[in-house]
Amino acid sequence: MTLNGWLQIAIYFAVLTALVVPIGRYMARVFEGERTFLSPVLRPIETLLYRASGVNETREQHWITYTVAMLIFNAAGFLLVYAIQRLQNFLPFNPAGQSAVPSDLAFNTAVSFATNTNWQNYGGESTMSYFTQMAALTTQNFVSAATGIALLIALIRAFARASANTVGNFWVDLTRTTLYVLLPLSLVAALFLVWQGVPQNLGGYVDATTLEGAKQTLSQGPAASQIAIKQLGTNGGGFWNANSSVPYENPTPLSNFLEVLYILLIAAALTHTFGRMVKDERQGWALYAAMSILFLVGVAVCYWAEAAGNPHFAALGLDPANMEGKEVRFGITNSALWAVATTDASNGSVNAMHDSFTALGGMVPLVNIMLGEIIFGGVGSGLYGMLLMVVVAMFVAGLMVGRTPEYLGKKIEAKEVKMAMLAILILPLSMLGFTAASVVLPFGVSSMANAGPHGFSEALYLFVSQTGNNGSAFAGMTGNTLWYNITGGVAMLVGRYFVIIPMMAMAGSLVAKKIVPASAGTFPTHGALFVGLLVGVIVIIGGLVYFPALALGPVVEHFAMQAKMLF
Repeated sequence: MTLNGWLQIAIYFAVLTALVVPIGRYMARVFEGERTFLSPVLRPIETLLYRASGVNETREQHWITYTVAMLIFNAAGFLLVYAIQRLQNFLPFNPAGQSAVPSDLAFNTAVSFATNTNWQNYGGESTMSYFTQMAALTTQNFVSAATGIALLIALIRAFARASANTVGNFWVDLTRTTLYVLLPLSLVAALFLVWQGVPQNLGGYVDATTLEGAKQTLSQGPAASQIAIKQLGTNGGGFWNANSSVPYENPTPLSNFLEVLYILLIAAALTHTFGRMVKDERQGWALYAAMSILFLVGVAVCYWAEAAGNPHFAALGLDPANMEGKEVRFGITNSALWAVATTDASNGSVNAMHDSFTALGGMVPLVNIMLGEIIFGGVGSGLYGMLLMVVVAMFVAGLMVGRTPEYLGKKIEAKEVKMAMLAILILPLSMLGFTAASVVLPFGVSSMANAGPHGFSEALYLFVSQTGNNGSAFAGMTGNTLWYNITGGVAMLVGRYFVIIPMMAMAGSLVAKKIVPASAGTFPTHGALFVGLLVGVIVIIGGLVYFPALALGPVVEHFAMQAKMLF
């Protein structure tokens, strides 16, 4: 570890924090229907879209109607992505002549992009045509991210409103998120990436001669536009197989800094949007503080573990710092920072291979995803995941003081706690259940590239990442098999929709409740005590559920490494 490394991390966090207020305030104005500086340009387009689609923007929806509309829209997106992949050999903009994607892989990929997971059992440049990348994958990057934000806004309204029957209009929230938030930010980000050297073209692949005289084919394509939204929308799917470690995708130190900043930008700013919409900005800062504590602890542990490296190297008189699987251009600091940010944010893009991290360094991304989308998390889904944890934390606080728990004036009763726990506990059921089957069945074990605890960690990470809608991977697994394509697709569906439906049911219950004025017995939810309680509940729940699995994988691997054992 170096002072320079810590300064880079500090600068990153300072810039992120500085952008929380302006972007969060802007999004609050968008979702409350107020005029913004983009309204003169975008409002006529928004109105035209409503007229063309038959949407009445003044008519709000009950939580069930809102949820059904979301499910129908996402199902249509899944079918579109699946069809485009299966027919891509007949569709335009396919200069490399890519064939149709096999049915099981097309299913996995369609589910992946519809659920904002962007798990990739394929190499982008060797499997997908330009048309598929644009019309299927990039489009879903926008609308799946917009779906997550729209659902969060519905939940925020449930806390902010009193004795209401509706939580908003899904079609309006989806349109405004895409039009006013994601498109403008992505346009600026894409232009910046083009300036830095990222391709944005429809040209054919180019043959080049290397310094050694060998021939190499360089893929091209409309990459900058997809990379911009994959980062801002916490999608993560790489245009190229090696993702943001590819110089085409991440060419400079400046592009690296901004790409990792984009990962957390909207998710972090939504905490301030939450505070403004519930009319108490302190509530948003309390949630941001809880997320930041978990984020900074993860960065510190991952950076320390990778800088400490492998004692086997030290015994040989070599630098023990772990540079395996990392780009020399970015080094240990930026690799550790990206790994933590991308797994905190349910993004999944990588600029280093997590499979090559040390045992504890690789455990940090694993734990981040296991905790659910709560440490910033996916855009929208991260904050509603954290609010589920808030409900549980307030329930615990109520048990300790012997009074009915409440949050933002809404009493937390049996239904809300049951829905929150259902959404939280469905994740380990999928993560651990599918992993258990995969490490005992022959067609699951055959995909593991490593023996011993690291092989177990590879299988565990695969289902943790897919259930957690993250999309990053321990690169040692061969995921493109019938077993992993199908079970992975099911895991992604469970991790997305079996959390959303209970969450929306909780929103429907909360929005109908009156707001109770604060009293002397009200537990304040904007101070250090609340932040500590919330972080403690998150750590305890995560430890109770996942520690046995971690003990079989990265924990035992770490102690074996210290004992200089090899597998």
